[in-house]
Amino acid sequence: MHEIEPYYNWLNYYDSSRDDRSPFYGKQYNHDVYSETIYGYYIDPAWDYMGSETLYVKILYTDYTAGYTVIEFIGEWNDAINNDIMNLKRNVVEPLLEEGINKFILIGENIMNFHGSDDCYYEEWFDDVEDGWIAAVSFPDFIQDEFKKYHVDNYINMGGTLQLERWRTMQPHTFFDTVNGLITRRLGA
Repeated sequence: MHEIEPYYNWLNYYDSSRDDRSPFYGKQYNHDVYSETIYGYYIDPAWDYMGSETLYVKILYTDYTAGYTVIEFIGEWNDAINNDIMNLKRNVVEPLLEEGINKFILIGENIMNFHGSDDCYYEEWFDDVEDGWIAAVSFPDFIQDEFKKYHVDNYINMGGTLQLERWRTMQPHTFFDTVNGLITRRLGA
């Protein structure tokens, strides 16, 4: 797991540790020391702790004018034991909502497992975005199946055309425009 890095190519456009409106503003990264672990496996030091021992994040890009953010995940999403959705909602999502973000793109290709519970925090998040949306991009099929089992898909758009394998080939605004177009078509249908 220590070889799985958050996507670095957008650092030229955005760095959450240098954004004074980001929940990770001021974080110092030591790329020589691997200290964070998920189930005893070290992870790359560039991942950000958001209150969960099993799920880490990286805000890859945020555009306050357009009102969107792109967040990448690694680990096990465990709502049943660790209440990961609560930690995500309180420690990452709510500070971004306060800054006017209402469109959330979640990159889930490095989520290795999901354990669901109730859907209250997902519903709360969905209500908070009002005219915005939440999109899960490139989540593994078995994770989407588990999300559906716990009705998370009632609040987060996922699957189908949102399985964008080549999202890394896009610039941040192009990626957002692509996802926004897909979501607009879904919501308009």
